[in-house]
Amino acid sequence: MAADGEGEWLMRDGWIRAFVVAAFAEGCSWAALLAGMAVKYGPPGNEIGVKIFGPIHGALFVVYGLLTLVVARRRRWTLVQTGLALVSAVPPFATVLFERWARRRGLLDAPAPVERPLTPAGR
Repeated sequence: MAADGEGEWLMRDGWIRAFVVAAFAEGCSWAALLAGMAVKYGPPGNEIGVKIFGPIHGALFVVYGLLTLVVARRRRWTLVQTGLALVSAVPPFATVLFERWARRRGLLDAPAPVERPLTPAGR
């Protein structure tokens, strides 16, 4: 964890935590699906890996996409940043790379406090 409290914020915000977990899980499901495809098209010729990990990967793909949209809105990401996050779900393991990049760029940091204008009492 970062000494400046950045890591603590990431762990307290449920949406960010869910996004980080989904990015990692989606990357892991890619690995499992690729292993299943190697078994299916390799010498054993067994489809069980694809039948198991295909739907799991598909579900995690959708979860990652939805969480990306939620976090992008909450953190006010630009259209380009949001697009990069969504496109990163297509190549294997790119969601993990995007999450690390976004963390380094501060895209997963705590939002700046909103200042409300002072209004006279009675209005």
